[in-house]
Amino acid sequence: MAIATFGSQEDLPEVKSHHHDPRNYPHGVAFMDGQYLPMSEAKISVLDWGFLHSDATYDTVHVWEGRFFRLNLHLDRFFRGMERLRMKLPYSRGEIEGILTNCVAMSGHKSAYVEMICTRGGSPTFSRDPREAENRFIAFAVPYGSVANSDQLKRGLHVAVSETVRIPPNSVDPTIKNYHWLDLVKGLFDAYDFGAETALIMDTNGNIAEGPGFNVFTVKRGQLKTPAFGVLPGITRQTVFELCEESGLTVAAADLARDELLQADEVFITSTAGGIMPVTRIDHTVIGDGKVGSVTSQLANLYWQKHSDPAWSTAVNYR
Repeated sequence: MAIATFGSQEDLPEVKSHHHDPRNYPHGVAFMDGQYLPMSEAKISVLDWGFLHSDATYDTVHVWEGRFFRLNLHLDRFFRGMERLRMKLPYSRGEIEGILTNCVAMSGHKSAYVEMICTRGGSPTFSRDPREAENRFIAFAVPYGSVANSDQLKRGLHVAVSETVRIPPNSVDPTIKNYHWLDLVKGLFDAYDFGAETALIMDTNGNIAEGPGFNVFTVKRGQLKTPAFGVLPGITRQTVFELCEESGLTVAAADLARDELLQADEVFITSTAGGIMPVTRIDHTVIGDGKVGSVTSQLANLYWQKHSDPAWSTAVNYR
């Protein structure tokens, strides 16, 4: 590796014409700047405001057994986020759907994690005025991944509650998916230090908010509850509301105190990366009887059944 040194002109290191990246990347296909690329070649500029300022929005949809799940809802949220952040792309909604489909089809993955991103980009004149930035679109498809692994799905996750406070919603709108994750990452390290597997953090009122990439639900005497304030209203969270209506279960979005979480009969988390995932231990407290609850199992089974329903999913044309 070349090391910067001080001295005469002859001592300066060579400026390479191409970047060599020794890291390993998952098998997949990315789209950027009008090109389809292997994941190892998908790079952004260090001058992109998405990198420099976390000035970006994104959305993630998954493919399961060759079908996108709830793709329209993810596209709706992606376009809402861009509008509220005053971003524009040269691609229509239909063109972006086609790009996502191409990434999946060319990757060959029948189960995939598919992300669409819009960054602020940067100004061609290096202006600091965000109105002059050329917004940039990136998409990719890689193998499907879950917040919880197969063992955790069977026994339930161990979650720790961090005292870290989620970014206030009057500072960063949580309904727009964003990369402002330092509070969530701090919560994760708190959880790891505690010996847990993932984390929940607090809202500005001292109630439970959400975790890194997931919402949380409690079940108490057959009634479900999920935090309403300062959280991203996830697509899987919305799906749980619809599944509850279909199943005759009562669900509400409201403040969730820490004590309520610990005293619940069942707890589960929801994410595009994993679906409906059980939690059987929070901090030192065993939830219920320490096993995956019946309501959690009922909803999880129904959730995966919906993946083959054309009303809920869209087939990928692998050609």
